Amino acid sequence: MPMGQTGVGKALRGAILALALGGVAALTGGCAVDSTPIHDFSAITVTAAEILGDPHYRAISYGGYREITRDIQPTIPQLKEDMRILQAMGVRLLRTYNVHYDEAANLLQAIRELRAEDPDFEMYVMLGAWIDAKNAWTDEPERIRDQDAPRNEWEIARAVELTQQYPEIVKIIAVGNEAMVHWAEEYWVEPQVILNWVNHLRDLRAQGDLPETLWITSSDDFASWGGGGEEYHNDNLNALIEAVDFISMHTYPMHNTHYNPEFWGVRDEEEGLSDVEKIHNAMQRSLELAQTHYNAVVDYMRSIGVDKPVHIGETGWATISNEYYGEGGANAIDEYKAGIFYHDIRNWSDANNITVFYFEAFDEPWKDAGNPLGSENHFGLINLQAQAKFALWDLVDAGVFDGLTRDGQPITKTYNGDLEALMQDVLVPPTDREIQARRQQSVN
Repeated sequence: MPMGQTGVGKALRGAILALALGGVAALTGGCAVDSTPIHDFSAITVTAAEILGDPHYRAISYGGYREITRDIQPTIPQLKEDMRILQAMGVRLLRTYNVHYDEAANLLQAIRELRAEDPDFEMYVMLGAWIDAKNAWTDEPERIRDQDAPRNEWEIARAVELTQQYPEIVKIIAVGNEAMVHWAEEYWVEPQVILNWVNHLRDLRAQGDLPETLWITSSDDFASWGGGGEEYHNDNLNALIEAVDFISMHTYPMHNTHYNPEFWGVRDEEEGLSDVEKIHNAMQRSLELAQTHYNAVVDYMRSIGVDKPVHIGETGWATISNEYYGEGGANAIDEYKAGIFYHDIRNWSDANNITVFYFEAFDEPWKDAGNPLGSENHFGLINLQAQAKFALWDLVDAGVFDGLTRDGQPITKTYNGDLEALMQDVLVPPTDREIQARRQQSVN
């Protein structure tokens, strides 16, 4: 367990963990009463080991927020609507990000109710527990990277409690989201912090307070798992790789079209091709970059003598952006490219038994509330008007959404299904020369 908290902090931690574990120490007549928690995990029929790597269990990152603030939580009926839509898409495994809002608990309740209503309904969850460095999101001048934010203990305890309450649904706990990558300047932590909590959960599993079939991981950028620079390579990371049941790594070629664009753009020898051919070639290199990131993590893991599953906890491609990924910048963002990437990454991962938690199911406008056209608001496969984006047009044609609605709206196609109209908004990537000129301007 993380150290360094005293007095009231220790007392609060003890109370929370006692509640989460279902056991309270008691003394009766001077004799200690056995308070070993007893949990019923008999409802478990499918395990993480069976789900991960099986293309039947299509995975996706999920948030159900419809508004520009998370103060307005999605209702259980709204969550059920979303679950029916995702089930129709073939999704069987969701990834969530924190338990400090009601959404995660309500989602688990919604799934249980759907299972009770329909024995054929099937949905499982990788439950995320958010992790911050000490002093993150405060006015303190220094973030203490090797210590926990006070809320971390509550997050873990609540994740334990929900897993005990819904063991037939929660198959994985992920400790932290991009919590170790250094560009997460506000909150990133050293691997030791994640390792402490992973080991804590492993201990609970070993003593029967969590299902023995539960898998434990952390979900982080490929660089954080050793696939990037040597600044990430250390003994604590190696110990964490040893401790998790699988590695959940992130890769975002879309972001790299701006930050590391060597793979992007139109090559000199491609300038005579049609615009569509130029786009497809750039998107093929985007897939290859994701594969390179994946292989770099696998190579580092094996270099330290470890061999265990590696899956993709996040990847995706936004469809709208008024930032440097969009028009006049990398020219990377539109529905056509997003659709290509979605199908390419799914085809590759399915063929190689790699689970991909595609980011994400639905657009969520709270993520960049001050900039409605910001890319973070537009990673969903379905927008806020219940329109399936180009990546899912084939499913609309197949009728998989017939009879389903989102907030009372039937699932239709963006652009009214008019491909010619969609292509009017498609951007051709810049040439290599243009990319180099922009980079030089930014340096100067």
